[in-house]
Amino acid sequence: MVQVIIRGFDILELVANQQGQAVTLTEISEHLGLNQSTSANIIKTLVFKGYLEHIGTKKGYRLGPAAFKLTNEVAYGQDLVSASKAVMESLTARLSESCIIGVLRNNKRYTLILVNSAQSVQAQTRSELNAYDTASGRLLLAYLSPYELKKFINLNGLPAEIMWPGTTTTDQLAEKLDKIRREGIVFADHKSRHTKGFAVPIFTKETVVAGLCVFLPEYRCTPAKQTEIITALREAANQISAQLS
Repeated sequence: MVQVIIRGFDILELVANQQGQAVTLTEISEHLGLNQSTSANIIKTLVFKGYLEHIGTKKGYRLGPAAFKLTNEVAYGQDLVSASKAVMESLTARLSESCIIGVLRNNKRYTLILVNSAQSVQAQTRSELNAYDTASGRLLLAYLSPYELKKFINLNGLPAEIMWPGTTTTDQLAEKLDKIRREGIVFADHKSRHTKGFAVPIFTKETVVAGLCVFLPEYRCTPAKQTEIITALREAANQISAQLS
């Protein structure tokens, strides 16, 4: 048997048994009889893969989205899922385009919910993507606190020009993010993938908790379609926010 794998599962089981309550590194080490260095190395890997989520130095860890995805459980962000699914299905039916709920997890844009359209040609997205490279990711970065944004940039650097044109300096990025906050929407034109994405914020009271995004192949994004998407997207986001609040 491979001991490090067994210890990884032991950590996951311990955290899972806390019913959503966070567990600190010290608590994990003491409960499992491991030294903190060993625990920290295993936990770092589990966080990287999305099976654990770090929610603060003093608070510790809880199960991450990848753990729930294994069994198709909706417990992760359950309130958000419950409030969003029907609205997203109506949005996709109205526009005949796919939509997602995106959140920031471990410095990536993570797809919490995906509703695919019935179109024969669809834009594709992965569960995890660089936040700079997605409409919903950019939107969520715009609503981070100055401290959180600085921490994100320190860990991830600034966007490459090919990924997000005109944001290769701190001032340029700040200007783009400020524009997103003022307008309450972001439009992303992904030339390399020939897709376009639109994202708007979902609020719980005054806090942005997720981004609602519609994405589609660029050839279908006519000026009339773009207007239709923006109107429908804002209406759907308002419905979800109202349910959450």
